[in-house]
Amino acid sequence: MASTRAAIRYAKAILDLANSKGVAEAVNNDMKSIAEAIESNIELSTFIQNPTTKVEVKESALLEVFASVNGVTKGLFHLLFENKRFEILEAIAIEYKRLFDESNGVEVAKVTTAIPMDAALEAKVLAKVATLSDKKITIENIVDPAIIGGFILRIGDNQYNASVANRLQVLKRELSN
Repeated sequence: MASTRAAIRYAKAILDLANSKGVAEAVNNDMKSIAEAIESNIELSTFIQNPTTKVEVKESALLEVFASVNGVTKGLFHLLFENKRFEILEAIAIEYKRLFDESNGVEVAKVTTAIPMDAALEAKVLAKVATLSDKKITIENIVDPAIIGGFILRIGDNQYNASVANRLQVLKRELSN
């Protein structure tokens, strides 16, 4: 889901509030679980996006589903209720996680592979990526069988494409010229 400007503003405000109350880490964990739940559960996503469902019903359902969340997160639910903006909840959660990581010096390295990475390969990639950046690095593995083999590494705006599909594309261009 694409971040909207409104989602970015909500996420910044929630992060500022969480930092002032000293619960930014707990709210980050809440946002991770909210984003994962909405992404993995099509019924929940459809329910939140449905414009015909009353906002009162959405708020009470979210408070039930996420009963164990922090008070700041519950305050976000109430704010979205007041402004009738529940459809951007997932974008807010994703943006909050990004802002939280950024403020704590954590950078996400996205590694796309044809098959899921095992622990040994992840450790090697993490060691190599640590030499490229002075920030704390977390690895997010994206599985895409279309790259055939190899990997694509993206850190921030930098991308290194060592996939078999890319090599085949380069070879195809060279042979066609």
